Amino acid sequence: MRIGELSKRTGVSPRSLRYYEEQGLLTSSRSGAGQRHYSDAAVQRVSLIRQLFDAGMSSRVIATVLPCVDVPGDLGVAEETFTAMMRERDRIDADIAHLIETRDALDVLIRANSRHRAELSTAPEPVAQSA
Repeated sequence: MRIGELSKRTGVSPRSLRYYEEQGLLTSSRSGAGQRHYSDAAVQRVSLIRQLFDAGMSSRVIATVLPCVDVPGDLGVAEETFTAMMRERDRIDADIAHLIETRDALDVLIRANSRHRAELSTAPEPVAQSA
């Protein structure tokens, strides 16, 4: 199938499909006129790539994970994939910890602002001075 058909079947733009190919995540053959042609299996491949992107993985990490799909019986590939996934999970855990710290700091500022607003709402109105 050509790139437009793959795009329609997957909901992924042709631009993204070309990017996947540039990153080595997806392959195609070329016609004599240079048009890309994809196998039917490309639909599932693109779906998997989207799932991995949606999980927060970069194209570099995805490129290390996909060989496990391509060569499922290779223990070395499975070990490399496991290591990459664990590294990615550790990165996500660190991001979560940082977000929690940021949220906690914001909570302190919100409480201080709430106290300040409460003080302002109970303060007596200044008396206007006449000239």
